[in-house]
Amino acid sequence: MAARERLIRVTLDERTVARRSPDIEQERKIAIFDLLEENHFAPIGDDRGPYALRLAIEDSRLILDISDEAEARITVFGLALSPFRRIVKDYWEICESYYEAIRSATPSRIEAIDMGRRGLHNEGSDILRERLKGKIDIDDNTARRLFTLLCVLHLR
Repeated sequence: MAARERLIRVTLDERTVARRSPDIEQERKIAIFDLLEENHFAPIGDDRGPYALRLAIEDSRLILDISDEAEARITVFGLALSPFRRIVKDYWEICESYYEAIRSATPSRIEAIDMGRRGLHNEGSDILRERLKGKIDIDDNTARRLFTLLCVLHLR
């Protein structure tokens, strides 16, 4: 059963994404790569996995479009973005500081900024996991990577 409770494909609706910096594009690529390497993704009440996931932002909602391996739609649902607005804004601000710091700051300064960045990232992934409770069962690492992708989509 665990082999079925996973994602095998993740795409972002590029129509809703602003032009990304190379640093942000790298974050997106790493998140998707890591997500596909190891994840736990199990829509509650469904056993047709493994799954394909398309993420988009429409009408101030994160849209999760879930399909089976053959791309037959299983379900689509949206999560309000309002609980994420502050954390996403703060996360990108600290990411910008981190990207600047790795180019010129001391190792201790980089480490301090990165600790703050990881803390915000954990907070965001906890919110995502809570919002998905009762809809999709995901583990911590899957939540973290999906939060990264939510942040990439949220850029305007």
